[in-house]
Amino acid sequence: MNPDAIAQFWQAYLAILPPDAPHRQVRYIAESFGDNPALADELGALIRQGRKTATCSALWEWEAEGTPIPQPGLITIVLDGPGQPLCIIETTEVTVRAYNEVAAAFAAAEGEGDRSLASWREAHWRYFSRVLPRIGRAPTEDMPLVCEHFRLLYPLVSAASAQGGADAD
Repeated sequence: MNPDAIAQFWQAYLAILPPDAPHRQVRYIAESFGDNPALADELGALIRQGRKTATCSALWEWEAEGTPIPQPGLITIVLDGPGQPLCIIETTEVTVRAYNEVAAAFAAAEGEGDRSLASWREAHWRYFSRVLPRIGRAPTEDMPLVCEHFRLLYPLVSAASAQGGADAD
């Protein structure tokens, strides 16, 4: 993670806002998506393209870290695998639901693979099988997931570019 690059990216975002914009007073976090640099690059690119507008994580991870789950209004600078800033998002909705209750619309909003629920279930089962053992857990059909929707704030993309993009695993 490069704190100077992150601060410069934030300042570039603030420079496009009107002087009285509420985001000028907001604190942000900077983090990558996924559990490895290649996945961070892949997911970050989907977010920057506007194709990925949702994400999820296991509630158990938040509990193990003692960290509150994200809330609407959270501003995140999304980082790539090496920790460089790619884009800025704002959380718009957060719900907790069981893995086996995730709907096809949410899977499509995650923007990965072919955007189907079947593809989502397969990829996320693999992901949770990798990350949950680190906290002494294993994935289950009824594991609680923190399902988060977000919107891209910066840089903005055109509607045409949001439709394209390569499939992700």
